[in-house]
Amino acid sequence: MSNCVKVNPDLQKERDNCTFNVTELTHLIDGGPHKTDERKKREEMVFKEGIHIDDVPSDYLSHKEKYELAVKKACMLFKMLRRLQDEENAGMENYRALLGGNLGTAILGDGSPLTLHYVMFIPTLMGQATVEQQAYWIGRAFNLSIIGTYAQTELGHGTFIRGLETTATYDPATKEFILHSPTLTSYKWWPGGLAHTANYCVVMAQLYTLGKCHGIHPFIVQLRDEESHVPLPGIKVGEIGAKLGMNGTNNGFLGFDRVRIPREHMLMKNSKVLEDGTYVKAPSSKLTYGTMMFVRVMLVHDVCNYMAKAVTIATRYSAVRRQSQIRPDEPEPQILDFVTQQHKLLIGTATVHAFRLCAGWLWDMYNNVTAELETGDMERLPELHALSCCLKAITTSDAAACVERCRLACGGHGYMLSSNLPLTYGLVTAACTYEGENTVMLLQTARYLVKAWRGASAALPPTVAYLAEARLSRHAPRWRTSVDGIVAGFQSIAAGKIRTCVAQIEKREKSGMCFEDAWNMTSVQLASASEAHCRAFILSSFQAETEKLVVTTSASLKAVLLQLVELYAVYWSLQCLGDLLRFTSISERDIEELHNWYEDLLVKLRPNAVGLVDAFDIRDEILHSTLGSYDGRAYERLMEEAMKSPLNAEPVNRSFHQYLKPFMQGKL
Repeated sequence: MSNCVKVNPDLQKERDNCTFNVTELTHLIDGGPHKTDERKKREEMVFKEGIHIDDVPSDYLSHKEKYELAVKKACMLFKMLRRLQDEENAGMENYRALLGGNLGTAILGDGSPLTLHYVMFIPTLMGQATVEQQAYWIGRAFNLSIIGTYAQTELGHGTFIRGLETTATYDPATKEFILHSPTLTSYKWWPGGLAHTANYCVVMAQLYTLGKCHGIHPFIVQLRDEESHVPLPGIKVGEIGAKLGMNGTNNGFLGFDRVRIPREHMLMKNSKVLEDGTYVKAPSSKLTYGTMMFVRVMLVHDVCNYMAKAVTIATRYSAVRRQSQIRPDEPEPQILDFVTQQHKLLIGTATVHAFRLCAGWLWDMYNNVTAELETGDMERLPELHALSCCLKAITTSDAAACVERCRLACGGHGYMLSSNLPLTYGLVTAACTYEGENTVMLLQTARYLVKAWRGASAALPPTVAYLAEARLSRHAPRWRTSVDGIVAGFQSIAAGKIRTCVAQIEKREKSGMCFEDAWNMTSVQLASASEAHCRAFILSSFQAETEKLVVTTSASLKAVLLQLVELYAVYWSLQCLGDLLRFTSISERDIEELHNWYEDLLVKLRPNAVGLVDAFDIRDEILHSTLGSYDGRAYERLMEEAMKSPLNAEPVNRSFHQYLKPFMQGKL
């Protein structure tokens, strides 16, 4: 940040009172000083290009203009990326660094029509294409000689993949697949970049060969002519319309009218169709989980970035804003001095750290399991699938709630688009439904938990090992008012809920209900059990990973980081008191201690509130917020942005003479 900028005195005072070295925490978050330097160089290079600068704020553009601007920016960005690839000979890291998280959002604004090309199309080719197919397609995709997307969700079906209606029927006579959309509800719906940007697509369709259906398989389909970009015969493609957010993403619909593609366009790394139509089954149906799990793992990373932006904006604004009175006859205090405001915001900061560490843990597990799959070892795949499902659900829903809480914490000004909180909310809340609707994700995890509970006599994987001990115990463990005690308490909640669900299902089956109906009747409790399991995992991981980190930090930073762990643990204990009362031995006195502990933590963390968000080191160009800039000039920036409104370009709008004046004079 520039030292020559005049900073709001209240904000500067906050920074002067910070008890730890902000730069030390920034390095810790980034993964070391060299990683911070790399990130800053990347940011500097991007912003020198001026891709983020708009002649007119995009809020005042039409829907069509927003798309055209998004394409222009995406092309400028990828031109720069291509140059980087040539200079550094790097892999996907540059794409993830520039497209993902805060930097990508700052450049591309309300979504990009090329994002799915890199986060779904290429990873699917890498994970599900044969070596020969990869040799043909991946180079063209990396160079943007072709632009791809990924089409799975249909108008009538989303998370329930087996219900998809698009068909791919093999014709042995011509050695081709015939892609067809038999109904309106079978049209693909939602893929980013599909409407007017992509000319190729990985399509998930029901495979038919020799008169038999073999379920969902991936096919690569050309949608548009590579020169004219005109849709090919039989391809019905267009845009689905305006949305709550991500309006630069160019989400589309896609229908097929008996479109023929070569046999080699089925991605055949796992399953195959031979020339004569013989179907060769994959060693395991679970091998197709890869792409979806990759995206869910990346989502956990992304929501951390959205939350970090929101809490930075709201915390800085809360240090600048003065309102009301705590004591009579005293000046209006910073709203950050109100304990209710600290309660709204500090948990957001703690959550960013909790989710960031869980995301890192999950990413490592994903890479390890992916390597094991290459050798045919699928032992840990179910655990990874279950964990990625519940983490996707909990982190996205918590992040959406966090961003909305930050918006509300900024009062009316948070409602302004120029605060960047509404846009951020639109981006993060979308993640609650794409790549798996959250309730369905929790029920996926529940299936794994029920199976683990029933098999608890055998050795269980680490993330569910607590179930074995819980199954042997007849009594809830003694409550301890400590982080360890809270983690154990949440494990008791999870185990207790899973035990109850299994008992309910078995009871209903004994009464004559089939398993499927018994499961459905118990599904509210099953989703709750999955949430409890996920919360237990996040709490234990946050504690364990932080304790590893603070071994090498300064004493002052160690104290603050451990306070964040405590705050997160106590906050969720107070949110889940009913469950703790039901499944642990917690007492009324223990609850009073939790409340006192929580309030003490708010007092301890209050002097570091601004320092903690400064440590996220999010540039003003990335925050893109009138309320959250580093210098704290919130009111000046609000007025500057207001004056950019096209309505302020003239003192009298033509509607006055056309409508208002005649109406006022009774002539309309």
